[in-house]
Amino acid sequence: MALTAEALPAELRRVIVQLARTPRLLVACDYDGTLAPIVADPTQAKPLPESVHALRSLADLPATTTAVISGRALRDLATLSRLPAEVYLVGSHGSEFDVGFVHELDPEATQLRTELQVALQDIVRGKDGVTLENKPASVAVHVRRAEPELAERVFEAVRTGPAQWEGVQVTEGKAVIELAVVQTDKGNALDALRHQVGATAAIFVGDDVTDEKAFARLTGPDLGIKVGEGETLADHRIPTTGEVATVLAFLMEERRTWLYGEQAPPIERLTMLANERNVALLTPDARLTWMCHPGPDSAAAFADLLGGPGAGHFSVRPHSGGNGNKRSPLPLGQRYVPNTMTVETRWSRLLVTDYLAHGTDSHRTDLVRTISGGTAVEVEFAPRPEFGQVPVRLTPEAGGLRVQGTSEPMVLHSPGVAWEVTSDGMHESASAVLELAEGQPIVLELRTGTDDLTASDEPARRAATESYWTDWMDQLVLPEVERDLVARSALTLRGLCHADTGGIMAAATTSLPEEIGGVRNWDYRYCWLRDGAMTAQALVTLGSTTEAESFLDWLHRVLESIPGPERLHPLYSLQGTGLGPEAVIDSLPGYAGSRPVRVGNLADQQVQLDVFGPVVELIAHLAAATGSIRDHDWDLVKAMAEAVGQRWFEPDHGIWEERDVPRHHVYSKVMCWVTLDRAVKIAETYGREVQDGWVTLREQIAEDVVKNGWHPDVQAFTTAYEGSDLDAASLHVGLSGLIDPADERFQATVTAIEAELRSGSTVYRYRRDDGLPGDEGGFHLCAAWLIEAYLLIGRRTEAEELFQQIVDTAGPTGLLSEEYDPIAERSLGNHPQAYSHLGLIRCAQLLSA
Repeated sequence: MALTAEALPAELRRVIVQLARTPRLLVACDYDGTLAPIVADPTQAKPLPESVHALRSLADLPATTTAVISGRALRDLATLSRLPAEVYLVGSHGSEFDVGFVHELDPEATQLRTELQVALQDIVRGKDGVTLENKPASVAVHVRRAEPELAERVFEAVRTGPAQWEGVQVTEGKAVIELAVVQTDKGNALDALRHQVGATAAIFVGDDVTDEKAFARLTGPDLGIKVGEGETLADHRIPTTGEVATVLAFLMEERRTWLYGEQAPPIERLTMLANERNVALLTPDARLTWMCHPGPDSAAAFADLLGGPGAGHFSVRPHSGGNGNKRSPLPLGQRYVPNTMTVETRWSRLLVTDYLAHGTDSHRTDLVRTISGGTAVEVEFAPRPEFGQVPVRLTPEAGGLRVQGTSEPMVLHSPGVAWEVTSDGMHESASAVLELAEGQPIVLELRTGTDDLTASDEPARRAATESYWTDWMDQLVLPEVERDLVARSALTLRGLCHADTGGIMAAATTSLPEEIGGVRNWDYRYCWLRDGAMTAQALVTLGSTTEAESFLDWLHRVLESIPGPERLHPLYSLQGTGLGPEAVIDSLPGYAGSRPVRVGNLADQQVQLDVFGPVVELIAHLAAATGSIRDHDWDLVKAMAEAVGQRWFEPDHGIWEERDVPRHHVYSKVMCWVTLDRAVKIAETYGREVQDGWVTLREQIAEDVVKNGWHPDVQAFTTAYEGSDLDAASLHVGLSGLIDPADERFQATVTAIEAELRSGSTVYRYRRDDGLPGDEGGFHLCAAWLIEAYLLIGRRTEAEELFQQIVDTAGPTGLLSEEYDPIAERSLGNHPQAYSHLGLIRCAQLLSA
C-alpha cells in the first residue's frame, strides 16, 4: 500500500493539520474494519502494517496518547493486534481496560454472564456460520459467515430472548450482537481515556454502528472519521482501511513536525533583506522564510522559519526533473553584494538575486527576485497571512497573481508565468517550472501594500536600491580591524531602522529560541529605548547621524503621549505606541520545535530604570559629532534627568527583563548615574545650564553603588544590592567611568565575571535561577563588554582572542544572532540582533584605536 496524504480530501487534511497542533492529543480507533480489514474468519483479522507503524510512532511522541477501542475481548485484541504496550487497548466496547477485569465482576454479574452463555449456546447450536465469542463480561453472537436469512432468524431469537433479561446491555454492530452484564459504551471509554490523559483534543476513527457512541462524544476541536458507508455522526468519511493508515501516517508526520519543527536551517546562516520599511529573511537555499505584512512588527505572511512550509514560504530552486525522490542540489554559496543589502544565492547554473526595493511609498514593500542562468527552476509561492490563520486564495492574471484574503493588498508580479494553483482546503499555493535561457532573466516581484501588477524597470530599481546603500556606506568611517565585518554590521543596524517613524528594532524576528526546544522565545521586533539608543550611538560613532536624530524625534513623540518621563515604558511599537498583550500563536510549532511562538512582549509593562542613561549618552555622542545640541534634544536630557531624580532609588526589573520580583540592580543604578554625568558634561560643553541638584545627585548615586553594589565576600560588584550572584552588566561600573578602571574592585569584578560567566568564545549574562525553565546561550553583547573591560585593564591579548572568537561565530554572510551555544557550537536567539552587531562595532573600534 502506498497511499499518500494527497489522496485524502483537502478539507480532511486541513482539519488533521489543525488537530495535530493541539497541546495534548488522544488518538483512538476501532479495530475490525478500521485498523484491520473485515475478513470472513475473525481470528485472521490482521491490522495493516502501515497503521500499526503509524500508531506506534504516534505513541512515541510526547503529549500524544494512542488507543484502540474494540468490541473484541481484551485478551483476544492484544493477541491478534500485536500492538506495542505504548498503545492503550480497550476491549468489549469499552468495558475492559485491563486483562484482570474479569476478577472485578461481582458474583451476580458473573452468574448472569454464565446464564447468558448457556442460553445463547442453545440458540446458535447447529446453525451454520454462526459463532459465539465469550468475553469476560459479555457474550457476542457473530453471523458474518451465515446465510442472511439464517442470520436474521438468530438475531431475532436473541433480541426477543436473552436480550430482554434484566441487567443485560445490548450492543448491535455489523453482523454481530453482543450481550453484556456491565455497561458497554465506546463513548464512555473515550471519555475515560480523555480524562485520564488530559487530552485537549481527540480523534476517533471507526466503521461500525457501535462506534457512533464514540462519535457522539466528540466536540470542539475533536475529529471523527467514519470508514465506509452508512449513516454517521462523524464529520468526515474515508472509504477503506487503507485510507485509515494514510490518515494516521499523515497525522503522525504533522504532529511530529509541530512538536519538533522542520529541519531548521542554522540561525546564523539566515540572511536579512531590508529597505528601512520592512525586513525579510532568506535561508541558505534562497527560500523566503520570514516576512511580516504590512510592517516588520505585524503578523507574519511568511512564517516558514517558525512553522515550516505550511506557515508560508516563497521558494526558488533548481528543478528536480519531476523525480520526487531526487532532491535539488545545494547552492554553492550565498553572499551580499558588497556594501548593499542585495543577496545572491548561486548554484552551478543558477543565480537568484534578492532585494527589498528602496524608494517605494511608505505603505508598500517590494521583494524583487531575479532568476538567471541556463537551467530549469521550480518556484513555489505560498503566502500565509496572519501566521497562517487567514484563508488564502490566489487568482492568476496576465500580470501575475493576486492574493485574496489579506487585510492589506498583496500581489506577485510575474508576467508570462503559467502558475498551477492548488489548495489544502484552507490555503492555496502556486507553483511553476520555469525554463531559463542565458541572458534572459526572469523577474518575480512580491508587492505588499499595493494591488499594482503593471510592469516596472527592474534594472533601474536595483541600481537605485544598491546606490542608496553604497552612498550611505561611503560616508562612514570604518575601523581597520575587521573592516568588512564592521561594514556588514553597520548595514545590518541601518536595516533594523524604520525610516518612516525613526523607531529601531532590537532584532528582525520573534521567538527564535535561546535553547532549542525550550520556552525562552521572545518577540524582539519592537523599539526598546535602550537598544534603539545604543544602535543609533554605534552608527553615530561610524559617521552617520541621521538615525540618531530620527530616533530622538521618535522618542519626543512618545514622551508627548505620557504624563511624564518617569513613566516611560522600556519599549514601544515602531509607531511609538504601546504594545497589546503578549500572546501565543498555538498553531506554529516554533523554530526546531521550540514553543511557544510569542507576539508582543510583557516587558513593556516592566520598570527598567536603566533606559534613561543610554538616551542621554546618545545625545552626548550626537552633539560631539555635529558640534552642537538641538534645543529639543536638550529638553530630552532634562526629561531623562528628571526621571532619574524621581525614581533612581526604586528596585526594577533590570536590563535582562527578568519576570521576577524587582531588585536594586547595579547596572540600573549605574545607568542612572550615567544619565546625570552625561547631562552635566553636555551642559558644560555646549553652554547649557546645569540644573539644580544634578551634581549632588550624581555623587549620591555613585556613593550608593560603591557602598551597596560591592560584595566583599564575592570580591566583585554583584547583580544587585540583594544577593551575591554575578551579572555581566555590572562591568559597567568601570566601563561607564563611575569608578576608575584602575580601581582594584573593578579589576576583581572582571576576574570574577570571567571565571564564572565566560565559557570559551562567549559570556553568559548570569548563572542564577531566573524563574524560567531551561537554559540559554552566552550573549555576544556580554562578550563585547568583557573585551572592552580587558582593554581597560591592560589585557589586550585576551581581548583580541575573545574578539576573534566572536568573529568566528558570525554566519557566512556576516550576521550575528543574540546568543551562542559554545557546546553545540551554534547560534541562538533572535536574528540578526542589534546588540550583537553594535557590540562588534565597538570592539573593532577599540582594537583599532
